Amino acid sequence: MNIYRLPLEEEKYRKLLQRAEADINSHLELAGRVCRHVQEQGDEALLYYTRTFDGVNLTRAELKVTEEELVRAFTGLDDKTRETLQYAAANIEKFHREQLPPPIWMKEMEQGVLAGEKVSPLGDVCLYVPRGKGSFPSVMLMLGIPAVVAGVPRVVVTTPPAAEREKEAATLAAAYIAGIKEVYRVGGMQAIAAVAYGTETIPPCRKVVGPGNAYVNAAKRFLYGVMDVGLPAGPSEAIILADASADPRIVALDLLIEAEHGPDSASLLVTHVPALAEAVPPLVAELLEQLPPEKRSYAATVFQKNGGIVLTRSLEESLSFVNEYAPEHLEVITADPFSLLPRIDNAGEILLGPHTPITLANFLMGPNAILPTGSFARSYSGISVHDFLKRSSFGSASPGGLARVREAAAHFAETEGFAAHAMAVRLRPVTHDDVV
Repeated sequence: MNIYRLPLEEEKYRKLLQRAEADINSHLELAGRVCRHVQEQGDEALLYYTRTFDGVNLTRAELKVTEEELVRAFTGLDDKTRETLQYAAANIEKFHREQLPPPIWMKEMEQGVLAGEKVSPLGDVCLYVPRGKGSFPSVMLMLGIPAVVAGVPRVVVTTPPAAEREKEAATLAAAYIAGIKEVYRVGGMQAIAAVAYGTETIPPCRKVVGPGNAYVNAAKRFLYGVMDVGLPAGPSEAIILADASADPRIVALDLLIEAEHGPDSASLLVTHVPALAEAVPPLVAELLEQLPPEKRSYAATVFQKNGGIVLTRSLEESLSFVNEYAPEHLEVITADPFSLLPRIDNAGEILLGPHTPITLANFLMGPNAILPTGSFARSYSGISVHDFLKRSSFGSASPGGLARVREAAAHFAETEGFAAHAMAVRLRPVTHDDVV
């Protein structure tokens, strides 16, 4: 397992902060070719790339999942899985309904002058639900429920096909639970291109939201400006911030959570306690042996590549590193985690205490698990209803209100050299009787 002792040489420190997100640049040329092909050839290109990249042969008719398939996926689940998904959905909906802003607010800025905002749902949105190395019904719920709660009238889902249809069941059932009826079997770069340009089967959308691998994110970057590509959500990453109060076994268990997502994930313990840093690696090695072979391989790669232990000289230095790294997921396992909350500025989500593993937030606690990666938590937030809403400001002035503010408005316009702006308020007729 990698052990980084701060301070590091600048090059090593920069590499530690960089993680897998930088790989996107190497895929931009391929993303451009795929996107242009889809723009020109539509469904034919989608079917070609589905065969080439996913190894799945589809007909054009199979690109769209039928409503009967969604119902069958839901009813075909075993009772425990169905109840678990419904329980998670209820919590996710409860959390996101709390985020809804009032549809309209206004304030009197000056007597006779009103200003406010009107909040409206987006007209349409595409939700990208990856498959990659597993099936992710949780992502379907985390994306679909806030879109539906926000009131988006057309919610489209693209998700990679599975060679064996039964492997799609949980994700399709989650779409049914979320209330989504328009699902397409297409993934990767070609899916992003399809909703950017539209094809014979798949409609264009103004925005795409959802996590993906480096190829998906390269396509989003290429298509930036064609549509809104949403927050950067790439390979999984997590930091466990711990002090001497932390149980080393709990730390070891939680380090494996995001590490098992794939070899391009990142999972770090950040601590100023040497004894904890020494105790955790053998426990991780022991727990690795209990994972299935594929997951064991992913996690082992992570701890040699983008993961490991960052040993700092103080809790202050640990906090400083966390804020600079800006992790997707942050667990705080310290003696008084809530006291540190005000000092954590950059993290997609913050989970406090030894009984709040990332597992809870990933699936059923309620907060959204689609979070910014690659240090973008410095400027982006996790998915919420706000990603599916837009705001229009409005204002209204009465004759008296105009009379009260027009001289200031005209003077401001003239200060910036806009004569017509000034004329529009100075020459507007307002009678003496209008001014009350």
